[in-house]
Amino acid sequence: MRFIEAQTIQYQGFWGSIGDLIWWFLWAFIFITYLFALFAVIGDLFRDHKLNGWAKAIWIIALIFFPFLTLFVYLIARGGGMAERGAAQAAQMRDAQAKYIKSVATSSSPSEEIAKAKTLLDSGAITQAEFDAIKSKALAG
Repeated sequence: MRFIEAQTIQYQGFWGSIGDLIWWFLWAFIFITYLFALFAVIGDLFRDHKLNGWAKAIWIIALIFFPFLTLFVYLIARGGGMAERGAAQAAQMRDAQAKYIKSVATSSSPSEEIAKAKTLLDSGAITQAEFDAIKSKALAG
């Protein structure tokens, strides 16, 4: 009778096998990609004002119980709307930023406002009471 010696396979650590390392990175990439897509869908659900609350709740419940299938269905069915809502939000933020920059850039210092009001008072365009109101408003902030 022959005895077969059992070979023992030793674990060589995380860097021991290049194949294990490649598979680990591949699955990590897939998982991170899934998380990005999931958060994009959830963000789009709450950004969409045309969709009622019950429909949003159904999508969220479906994402919990059937995550991959629901994610793919949502991206296929509502992907175009996602792009439109994202572009609209970006345009709204760009307009708000431009409005804020314009308001900050055109504001003058209190001394300039008082000087302009003084020239208007000297020319007779405003009264002393109006000058005092402009001066107090400029000094208040």
